[in-house]
Amino acid sequence: MNDAPDEVRVEREAENDPSDSSDDGSEESSVEVLEHDLEQLISEREELRGLAQRVQADFENYRKRVLREQTALAERASAHLVEQLLPVLDNFELALASLDDASDKLRKGVELVYADLVATLERAGLERIVTDGVPFDPNEHDAVLQEEGGEGEPIVTETMRPGYRLKGKVLRPAMVKVARG
Repeated sequence: MNDAPDEVRVEREAENDPSDSSDDGSEESSVEVLEHDLEQLISEREELRGLAQRVQADFENYRKRVLREQTALAERASAHLVEQLLPVLDNFELALASLDDASDKLRKGVELVYADLVATLERAGLERIVTDGVPFDPNEHDAVLQEEGGEGEPIVTETMRPGYRLKGKVLRPAMVKVARG
């Protein structure tokens, strides 16, 4: 039993014995082949790593682009819906102005619905453009009438139809009367 480990040890020593130099030429050539193969594998690994990094960067750019497109689409849809609700908002204001003789309950009901509609649209980013008494701004105001008077730059004197911005962008310019100097 004790002889078995000694025999294995003797065999290993015989395999690793440097005095047996009959295969030195073939060992050197196989080392060169292995070194060459190692260099090729390292080069291939670097190429694949670079490719993986480019694919990852391309995917990240794609993901960001899709997110931007989805956000832009949602904003356009929101703007379109709010724009379609502006005439309803105008009609509510006209209805409130004509309810002078109506009962208090009816007036309160219409005012509550109007207030809810305005609050909902404001949460969506809608804001009314300030008009009366401000200098005329062609980006926010649409001058439909002019009157003489005033000095200097044109001033908005009356609002015919309110204008609105949605998230800072003019959705509908205000129709105004302007006093020019």
